[in-house]
Amino acid sequence: MNAKLDSGVTTRPVTRQTFDEVLVPTYAPAAMVPVRAKGLEVWDQEGKRYLDFTSGIAVSSLGHCNPALVDALTQQINTLWHLGNGYTNEPVLRLASSLVEATFADRAFFCNSGAEANEAALKLARKYAHTKFGAHKSRIVSCLSSFHGRTLFTVSVGGQPKYTEGFEPLPQEINHIPYNDIDAARAAITDDVAAVIVEPIQGEGGVIPGDQAYLAALRELCDQTGALLVFDEVQSGVGRTGAFYAYMDTGVTPDILTSAKALGNGYPIGAMLTTDEIAQHFGVGSHGTTYGGNPLAATVALKVVETINQPSFLARVKEASGKVFANLEKLASDYPQVFGKPRGLGLLIGLPVTGDFKGRAKDFTKACEKLGLMLLIAGPDVVRLAPALVVSDEQILEADRVMREAVEAFIAG
Repeated sequence: MNAKLDSGVTTRPVTRQTFDEVLVPTYAPAAMVPVRAKGLEVWDQEGKRYLDFTSGIAVSSLGHCNPALVDALTQQINTLWHLGNGYTNEPVLRLASSLVEATFADRAFFCNSGAEANEAALKLARKYAHTKFGAHKSRIVSCLSSFHGRTLFTVSVGGQPKYTEGFEPLPQEINHIPYNDIDAARAAITDDVAAVIVEPIQGEGGVIPGDQAYLAALRELCDQTGALLVFDEVQSGVGRTGAFYAYMDTGVTPDILTSAKALGNGYPIGAMLTTDEIAQHFGVGSHGTTYGGNPLAATVALKVVETINQPSFLARVKEASGKVFANLEKLASDYPQVFGKPRGLGLLIGLPVTGDFKGRAKDFTKACEKLGLMLLIAGPDVVRLAPALVVSDEQILEADRVMREAVEAFIAG
């Protein structure tokens, strides 16, 4: 018999210190431990209330414990949980049909995370190129400062050396080019390229929108060389930019699109969307996942899609975005020694930290957290805001008030 379980380990109190004692130290979480949430409000172990402008890193777009999602998941929990990929299920068939109807795609593949969705996309792209053109066509072109996941393949495709150091040797035939640089793209995308993967707005790389001319150039170069264009919309998708998927406002249609994060509003799910022709290169047994497309995840995701992919909902996202941008522009104008001009799309917004404060984005978010506002960073120089898409005008005003109070404390050191 396990002595640890006999000692009551499963019921004794836990604190932030417990993290340091029992978890692999891949993160350095905040000192406070959230225990309850509703909408955009979070409460910690001490009962302190926070306004959440992170939505779990652009995940909980309909807010924490959204009643419609709770009801859908509860009903499915009492109906059917898991089958395995030897069987399909009704929720995943409805979800796939919904995404196919809403996008360019003809086919969907479901998994559990954005990294897995990108892994599937890159494997499919190489399989397609190998079958159609031959083994020589295998190179993958990505962008510097990109982020595509934490598997060895996807972290190698991401253009940030800090995430690959110590994990060598890395997968080969992967090249990185500057983001929004058309000349670099023309030089890199030649006949041996199987896929070009790009974020329509770089999130982890600093919240930098892709120029429409740049994305159009990538599309043209892929058409010329027979490479597949992959849009990583793990962070930008499912309403975050004010379009259901960001590509819809660019005039550029990818060959493969990856989605996760907000698709499940916190319930783990990832998706790869593609065309009929390309999908056929993944035959039976060529790729798979045990949990992908399970009834619970598919049920939640379907309700998310039905809620967000509505003209009135997406119009409100753009309206809220305008209000947040206006506040941040005024904040940057009032404190030019601290902040640069805000950038981003929809409710994925970056506020650069400049001047003598450059490199201290995390310090500013900590100052905000002390005052009850949860924010993100996008590298050391950018404060990132990604509130739930259901954020109210009152919550936008509260966030502005707290940020202004925090910046005074931040300046004072």
